[in-house]
Amino acid sequence: MKKIPEVTLLFWLMKICATTLGETAGDLLSMTLNVGYAISTIILLVSFLITLVAQLSLKKYVPAIYWLVILSTSTAGTTMSDFMDRTLGFGYALGSFLLVFLLCLTLFIWYKFEKSLSVSNIKSKRGELFYWTAILVSNTLGTALGDYLADNSGLGFSGGAILIGSLLAITVLAYYFTKISTVFLFWIAFVLTRPFGATFGDLLTKTHEKGGLDFGTIGSSLILFSVLLILVLYASVVNNKKLIL
Repeated sequence: MKKIPEVTLLFWLMKICATTLGETAGDLLSMTLNVGYAISTIILLVSFLITLVAQLSLKKYVPAIYWLVILSTSTAGTTMSDFMDRTLGFGYALGSFLLVFLLCLTLFIWYKFEKSLSVSNIKSKRGELFYWTAILVSNTLGTALGDYLADNSGLGFSGGAILIGSLLAITVLAYYFTKISTVFLFWIAFVLTRPFGATFGDLLTKTHEKGGLDFGTIGSSLILFSVLLILVLYASVVNNKKLIL
């Protein structure tokens, strides 16, 4: 049941693009359109469930559907994190800690039932559900972690970006030059690429006075959607060629 993509450079480029779009689209709904964090979270969780049902019904990997689910977890994760941290008043530090615990718990239960945490060879519907639950929690954690680094750590946007970029570089080196579990490194990278993408989103949306490109949430979302669409089309062509061969 090969329904997920290979973890290659293209995968990570698309993941960063999708999660950055999730950041700008989530902010567009909750703040620019003034829908609010709670209502936005409900709307986006429903959209996540709809796209997840579509993904679960498939028998093979379909790039458009897969990345639509990733995008829905990212937009939902953005508003869920903001709802926890701002509306419920948990704050970024406590919110991040709770989400780390929830991710570890999800992975523990996943392994307990499936005897594997493979992200390339999932053999059951239950395994798929654990996979997507972990992705949703990871994207929410990435949002909270990125906000904590940017707002509460004293590093600011640039300092947070440098730290996240350095940690990602260390993760890549660990993959090639150590024997650390590749599954563990995958989830580390999956979490870290979320705030890394969010930093890029801030660069696109922030005003010139704040060091950004001032495209706003609408303009940034359109740019990122166009880039992601091109990457999905490319992935679809490559995937179809593999199926033919």
